[in-house]
Order: sequence, then C-alpha cells, then structure tokens
Amino acid sequence: MSGTGDDRGHLLTERPNPASETLDQLPTASLVELFCANDLLPQQAVAAAAPALTAAIDAIAARLARGGRLFYLGAGTSGRLGVLDAAECPPTFCSPPELVQGVLAGGAAALLRSSEGLEDLLEAGRDDLIQRGFGPHDALVGIAAGGTTPYVLGGLAHGQAIGALTVAMACVPAQQVPMPCDIDIRLLTGPELLTGSTRLKAGTATKMALNILSTGVMVRLGKVFGNRMVDVAVTNSKLEDRALRILRDLAGVPREQGLGLLEQAGGSVRLALLMAASGLETGAARAALESHGPGLRQCLEALGVSLPPSSPPLR
Repeated sequence: MSGTGDDRGHLLTERPNPASETLDQLPTASLVELFCANDLLPQQAVAAAAPALTAAIDAIAARLARGGRLFYLGAGTSGRLGVLDAAECPPTFCSPPELVQGVLAGGAAALLRSSEGLEDLLEAGRDDLIQRGFGPHDALVGIAAGGTTPYVLGGLAHGQAIGALTVAMACVPAQQVPMPCDIDIRLLTGPELLTGSTRLKAGTATKMALNILSTGVMVRLGKVFGNRMVDVAVTNSKLEDRALRILRDLAGVPREQGLGLLEQAGGSVRLALLMAASGLETGAARAALESHGPGLRQCLEALGVSLPPSSPPLR
C-alpha cells in the first residue's frame, strides 16, 4: 500500500461510535444488549430511504419489462450482498439467471476469500460490466457502503455514459460523497459499533434495501399474486409443499389433485393456478399466459375468471 490515499475519517461509516468506546471491556451480556439496541437503526435508515427505493423499483421494473436486465455491482461485503440477492431471484421468482446478476470485484473467488484490493481499480467495474454485455437497456445498482469505492464509481459512470439506468446505494450522506447516478439511495445507519466495520449496520441496511428492491421489482413484473410467490420454481420437496399449499389456498385444489396439476403444468405454479381457475388444458392455459400475461392477475382478468374459481377445479 502506498499510504497516499485520502483520509476517510470524516465519512459517517468511518467515524467512531461513542456508545462503544469501551466495547472490549463490556461484559458479554452488555455487549449483546448494545448490539441489539444499535441494530434497530438499519430499519429506520431503510424507512427514511423509502422514496428513493420506490423510484428505483418502478424504474428498474420498467427496464426489465422492456427486455433489460438488472446488475448489482460492488466490492467486499457490499458486492457479496448483491450477489446473494441476485442468486436468490431464480428460486424465488423462477426468473432466468441472467435477469438479475451480481457482479463482485474479484469474481467468484472473492465470495469466500477477501479481494478488497481490487475495489481500488476505477476501470475494473466498467470492464466487468462490459464483459457481461451490460448495455443501455439495462439497470445498474452500484453498492458501496462508504460511497467512495472506485470499482463501483467507475461502473456507475460507465452506466451513465451509455444511457443505462444507474442507481447508487450507500450509507453516507450524498453531501459527503456524491455518486454518479440517476437515483440515489442513502441508508444512513451511522457509525458502526466496531469502527469502520460496515458488514454490521451498513450491511444489514443494505440487505434490507435489496430485499425490498428485488421483491418490489418482481411484484411489478407480475411474479406475485397477493402475497404468494406464484412463480416459485418447484425444485425440491420444500418448494413442492409450498406450491401445493398455494394451489390449495388460492384455488381450493386438494393436495393430491394439486400434484397432478403441477405435473401437467411442468412444475409451474402460475400455470397450474390458471388451469385450476379457468378449466383450460395445459396448452391453452400457456397460450393465454403468453397473450395476456406475464402476470397471473392480468391474465385472469382478461379471461374473465378469478381465484378462487367459481366452478370446481380442473380434474
């Protein structure tokens, strides 16, 4: 290290927390109590960012509805949280893996072994996005707790230059660290109990915000009916059980009959629900979804049927 970098001590995420000045001297019970009290702050920080999160969800969903993709870009903890959220979208929403992608400085190896040195390369974020085919129709969420990560800033600047949607997510005020973006999400969790360790409150707030962001986008894309993940991928016994309960609760389909419907629908809960509500055979139901979907509710309304169905479920 050259030691010539700027002093970052003024950043909100780098300041010492007066509440934990004697952290190493506290009894364990007091240490845990202090953490529990401080960990209420991420929820407040996310709530304060609700307007920016709302704008981001609508803007990202509009891009994805037109064929774009969502990219999370980050280094260290921030990047790992982006990869985690992206990885959870296919099993939860049956989305193709390329629809939501996590791009981490250092690649897959950095998930298990720290590669924080790579975050200092301004051009690396841009290059990683270019390698993934990131384009003007896509959306980018650049995640950097302290807001100064060159890897993320370079990626955001590249996104703006090509006309992509750019969203910044940081845990410092915009006045401290401006970031190039169309939508600015600031999660102000304050100084960490362990000074500078942004895997703590900042990481918690980031995870909460990403949960809201990806779930909200998928809701807008029609992958949810009510509060049920009707596009869940039935890939194991737990998810099969969940799918059967969704069919029972939303369409009144008994469990044994639900197994048959799921088999006919190729494991698609959304398709099975449409078949149960409309009485359509598999091919006709799939064609209806293609014509009136992708959301189940829109398709049901177009066909003039509803859940629960007014007639007995398909046998």
